[in-house]
Amino acid sequence: MSNHNRIYLSPPHMGTEEQAYIAEAFDTNWITTLGPNVQHFESELSAMVGSKGAVALSSGTAALHLALQLLDVGPGDTVFCSSLTFVASANPIRYLGAEPVFIDSEPASWNMSYHALQRAFRDAFIQNKMPKAVVIVNLYGQSADLEPLCALCDLYGVPIVEDAAESLGATYQGKASGTIGRFGIFSFNGNKIITTSGGGMLVSDDTAALERARFLSAQAREPAIHYQHHETGYNYRLSNILAGVGRGQLKVLDERIRSKRAIFERYHTELSTLPGFGFMPEAEYGKATRWLSVMTVDQVQAGTTADEIIQRLHENNIEARPVWKPLHLQPLFAGCAYYPHESESSLSEQLFRQGICLPSGSSLKEEEQRRVMDCILSCLRPVRMVSGGGGSY
Repeated sequence: MSNHNRIYLSPPHMGTEEQAYIAEAFDTNWITTLGPNVQHFESELSAMVGSKGAVALSSGTAALHLALQLLDVGPGDTVFCSSLTFVASANPIRYLGAEPVFIDSEPASWNMSYHALQRAFRDAFIQNKMPKAVVIVNLYGQSADLEPLCALCDLYGVPIVEDAAESLGATYQGKASGTIGRFGIFSFNGNKIITTSGGGMLVSDDTAALERARFLSAQAREPAIHYQHHETGYNYRLSNILAGVGRGQLKVLDERIRSKRAIFERYHTELSTLPGFGFMPEAEYGKATRWLSVMTVDQVQAGTTADEIIQRLHENNIEARPVWKPLHLQPLFAGCAYYPHESESSLSEQLFRQGICLPSGSSLKEEEQRRVMDCILSCLRPVRMVSGGGGSY
């Protein structure tokens, strides 16, 4: 193992104003799940993304769980869901007793494939087993191509939940990621572009549904002087202290996006011209945040593999990971239906084999990034140049 300091994949990056909001919470003794920071965080974020309302919650997973419950997902139902994503995108489907049907990615954005979704809907229509919802994930800071996906879902009358856990600050045709589906969810986990250490947000233009989510997130307590409950609720509200962290983080979101994009551009400039090396594309319809810089390695052309590079980085005390293992390959979801982008070709499986998530923290220093790139270059095997006697990469 290298003696160098550890370079992490995407560590928290705190600003200068979080402490003031935390101190205010302590000074006023607003420590629990109610308080001014929670209310302001909700209103400030909804104003930033352009939704009519928001509910601050304990995690993005909680937000997705409530969104699906608001759409009446229950036992025996199916929900279509992106396959190339973290398990939290599908776990809430199971919480409610429903089953996921997984949809592959497409090459232009690595997000949900229109063609795969179309085949899934056709089969569901023939089988008279329509899904209750479609969970579309906006992967690694980039929106899916939502216009055709929305048109297809509207044709069949099925609502969309936009899993924007990784894409706060991204845009699609001038609109904020997370605001195009019936519901949108954001995550503020420690590795996200902004963080509350742990937390999430549910956004929507359906303010009545958001009030229902707020009620369910607070143990479904009825407005009585005693503790009165008619329904099962959840302990999902965000604390006033953590909401204060979120308020401070919101103020530097644009700065964090600029840093993330600059990091991506340095990787791209240095490595994209090498044989067999590619990067996640940026679709023309919007602006990505580049939450993570993701590279692909074609073994035949590059003479090395994604696994070899990840191992070399690990040996040099640098954190890197494969892209998400597609959920249809996870033992947890064995037996669930899966629709590839093309009938005999799964893009998400290819990306899992070839993809590397590189260190992308917004606090990453240029000299640290240079260390990452030098380590990657060291994996390349020298080849003899035709015109001379020297070696070259």
